[in-house]
Amino acid sequence: MAKIRHLRPEIARLGYAAMPDDDFTPKLGRKRPKDGKKVVKYGGRILAAARLAGTKTGVRARRFDGSRIGRGASMGRLLSSRERLAGFRSRRAVVKASLIRLQGKAGQVARAHMRYIQRDGVTREGLPGELYGPRTDRADGDDFLKRTDGDRHQFRFIVSAEDGAEYPDLKPYVRRLMTQVEQDLGTKLDWVAVDHFNTERPHTHIVLRGVDDRGDNLIIAREYISHGLRERASELVTLDLGPRTDQEIEARLRHDVDQERLTAIDRRLLRRMDADRVVSPADNDPFQQSVAAGRLRKLKAMDLAEDIGSGRYRLASGLEDTLRRMGERGDIIRLMQRELTARRLDRAGVEQVISSGERAPIVGRLIQRGFSDEHGDRHYVLVDGVDGRVHYVDIGRGDATPTVPEGAMIRIDPSKAETNRADRTIDAVARANDGRYSVDLHLRHDPSASEAFATRHVRRLEAMRRAGAGPDRLADGNWTIPDDHLARAEAYAARQQRDRPVTLSIVSRSPVAELAVRQASTWLDRELAEGGHGAIRDAGFGREVRTALAARRQWLIEQQLADGERSAFRYRDGAINSLRQRELREAGQRLGSDLGKRFEPARTGERIEGVIARKVDLESGSFAVVERSRDFTLVPWRDVLDRNIGKAASGILRADGISWQFARGRSGPQIS
Repeated sequence: MAKIRHLRPEIARLGYAAMPDDDFTPKLGRKRPKDGKKVVKYGGRILAAARLAGTKTGVRARRFDGSRIGRGASMGRLLSSRERLAGFRSRRAVVKASLIRLQGKAGQVARAHMRYIQRDGVTREGLPGELYGPRTDRADGDDFLKRTDGDRHQFRFIVSAEDGAEYPDLKPYVRRLMTQVEQDLGTKLDWVAVDHFNTERPHTHIVLRGVDDRGDNLIIAREYISHGLRERASELVTLDLGPRTDQEIEARLRHDVDQERLTAIDRRLLRRMDADRVVSPADNDPFQQSVAAGRLRKLKAMDLAEDIGSGRYRLASGLEDTLRRMGERGDIIRLMQRELTARRLDRAGVEQVISSGERAPIVGRLIQRGFSDEHGDRHYVLVDGVDGRVHYVDIGRGDATPTVPEGAMIRIDPSKAETNRADRTIDAVARANDGRYSVDLHLRHDPSASEAFATRHVRRLEAMRRAGAGPDRLADGNWTIPDDHLARAEAYAARQQRDRPVTLSIVSRSPVAELAVRQASTWLDRELAEGGHGAIRDAGFGREVRTALAARRQWLIEQQLADGERSAFRYRDGAINSLRQRELREAGQRLGSDLGKRFEPARTGERIEGVIARKVDLESGSFAVVERSRDFTLVPWRDVLDRNIGKAASGILRADGISWQFARGRSGPQIS
């Protein structure tokens, strides 16, 4: 400021008015070099370089997508570029990864997954899977699960090397892979694994804790999970078994020429086709040209390519998806044939069933249940149908369908993604009551409705709320129903339909031949009473069912429960109920010896009070054992009882079931 005061006379001489000391603020201009050229700051040079690396050079700048957040981001990008440069000689590996949130009931899911990967029949000798870790061949699964208590998440990987069958033991390969992953991520990892040899290609299930060596949450960059893991797995198997030889490559390509699935030849043709989907087999390598020409002729025979002359072909739109679906169907057919051969079942034909609203129900004997997608926890069932065919059905998520024993009779109905009558009734009641719903408001809105009927609507709201799609429940028991309730209900139904595309119910747990003389109301009785067994063909399993139906008819006539033959056959009055009561009395006697109490049959209109002790499955259906101080009874089972076993309950037995009310504990006599 002293220099500025010294310049005041000079400023005044130049004609500028003098300013007070406090108001004078110098304003500096841009510094220019002596040659007069403009100075470009460092930040400007960075922006210029960024623009040159963007769209001006024809390369679109990559938008931020979060794939490089976390450990291993830079290594994932490096390995991704190496992956693109890898040639035919590298041995391939497939890595599937999933991140599992350990919240709420996820701990139970983690324990169930640990049991699944150690199930029977997964080793080369058909024994249960053996859990191992970085330094032990026998890891303790319970100890690992205890260490995961408090973890926010965990990672699950399925690693399958293309030539994994060449390894006598996969453990050293997996340990080296995880050691390399530790180096890439810069942290020690806590993991366990199980090797499976029960499929065409051996593979390994790896469960990795979601914490690093400091106890912090382990965040792995998506780019590393998508590319880095696969490249590391491929790199190791190539080092172990050596690069693929010319003979191996040529043998694989020759094998792929006639395959009805997506192959490496198809991917190469798709990369080479022009904008009009036209491609030529011409290649500098005579062998590559030969396999491309052979593959194009095969695609033409499959109506997936059109010969337009001069050695050129036009590939069909959707070629990739079509070939992928054909490959999946081929895998399913081979699976079905393998299981039928193992069980010595001779069936005339097989059919892949795609669940949809137009399909008729499927009734038959369960052959097998397995994973259609282990990574996505999707299951399938093989059903020996009464129509004489074997059906493959995708039943969706494994936890959406209860466990069914092999050999049981089941019925599969397709589910529909739509709102139901309960959703529309709830919306109507809420619109008439300022957006609120309760059982009392429902009964006031529709005096003809019963309390049990209204309670079913509350269960629908509870299911939607637990899935995060439902309305809010108030402290007084009322529900706040939003204006878009029907749209939310439709979205909830669509999500349920994806997870559970079919409804699977158990028809009978006993072999069909044993039902012919069973003192119970059986599935055969329902078929005979309805007279709708025309769909039961005289072939395959259908022939066994027809034989059992004939034997059942004869037995019923001998027991004086029915009269007539074939089309004139009919049950006597009360015959079905008599069979049901016989089974209940027999089951009551068996249970009475275990419980040390007297069995008392339940009657319609009677008030049932007691403790829900257990569930029993009978031919007539599933029943709940309700214990009282001196006796017990059996009442029809409902799914709501699953989470209330051991609780005191009360309700009135009606023809359509019981509307239960539950106490908090086992000992409390009062019913809330």
